[in-house]
Amino acid sequence: MQALQRFFNFYLNSSIHVALAAVSLVWITLIERGLERDMSLMFFVFFATVTGYNFVKFFGVAKFHHRSLAGWLKVIQVFSLLAFLTMCYFVFYLEVESLILIGILGVVTFFYAIPVMIPKRYLFDDYKNLRQIGGIKVYVIALIWMFVSVFLPVVNQKEPIGLDLIILGLQRFCFVLVLMLPFEIRDLNYDSLKLATIPQKIGIKKTKIFGGLLLLVFLVLNYFKGDLKSEIVLSSIIIAFITLLLLVFSNKAQSKYYSAFWVESLPLTWLLLLLLLG
Repeated sequence: MQALQRFFNFYLNSSIHVALAAVSLVWITLIERGLERDMSLMFFVFFATVTGYNFVKFFGVAKFHHRSLAGWLKVIQVFSLLAFLTMCYFVFYLEVESLILIGILGVVTFFYAIPVMIPKRYLFDDYKNLRQIGGIKVYVIALIWMFVSVFLPVVNQKEPIGLDLIILGLQRFCFVLVLMLPFEIRDLNYDSLKLATIPQKIGIKKTKIFGGLLLLVFLVLNYFKGDLKSEIVLSSIIIAFITLLLLVFSNKAQSKYYSAFWVESLPLTWLLLLLLLG
């Protein structure tokens, strides 16, 4: 049982779970757009997500404690290195236009983790990274996920970017933003007030109302698409309802797996629903 628990913790801490969520959203986009499964891109997104998330999560720890790292963190470092090398392999299977978009997103991710010099009148210190700038963390994450899961799959198959795709991008931005809210509620006891997270600014109750409104926008946007498919609408309604339930029941004292596993499982659940309904 302890071995299973350690494996499960490694599965979460090494960002495998969140990487599967990212791949699920890419796959959902391919299904909705009627595009072929792009396995090279999905493998790239998986390993890039592992690399990016572990870099963001463990950069500071590795930087200052590299000689005395805990065993599990060393394993994650080795795993992340292998993921990075595998990601580089799949780069050669992507289109040039995709690489340009990936390069831009890579720069944003880098500055999300690495402190840079920013004038004091904007921040509370000389050196801050993007996630430490008050009030923008969740929006940066939602934008990155939107571009990776919606625009990158389409760009890589050289499909045109029309109004329907822009609407899909807005939907995905709203959905990912809602997924971030239980994490923000969980971290209320730990986040500095200077981060100005959504629950810090408007409170837990209003945060849940805000999330509910975003899910309503997420659903309504379906009806502005030119090609509306019944399975897309039905799966959207079901996943919006499940997401709302998880948001409503989130709190500061939630279990360590509530957000890290259950909330991050929502994209996988959505993909499963779509495959079953299709």
